[in-house]
Amino acid sequence: MTQPQEGAAEVPVEPASPPETGGARHSGKFQAGPKLKRTRVSGTWIAVIVALIVLVFLLVFILQNQDTATVHFLGMSGSMPLAVAMLFSVIAGGALVALVGGARILQLRKQAKKSRHQLR
Repeated sequence: MTQPQEGAAEVPVEPASPPETGGARHSGKFQAGPKLKRTRVSGTWIAVIVALIVLVFLLVFILQNQDTATVHFLGMSGSMPLAVAMLFSVIAGGALVALVGGARILQLRKQAKKSRHQLR
């Protein structure tokens, strides 16, 4: 803001008013109806849609990678499409993570149960 010059009259500045809307006043806030609760069914539908999208991408991946690959594992060997071999490795990795995660969850549940019994 600048300083008024000497001898100049001070004029109060009013903030600009919003344009008139025909007498109706609007607060500027969105007024939503009653908030809907999320249910397990709605969560299931979202999970089904996401799973279908992932399956479509997997199908496209498998169809585009039909080259044969030789796989060696624990002294065994065989050939299969590259995408299928990669899919098996992803499934095995996911199963390993689920196994370790499940063991950790059981460990935490046991610890929580022990803590609850000590508080009583």
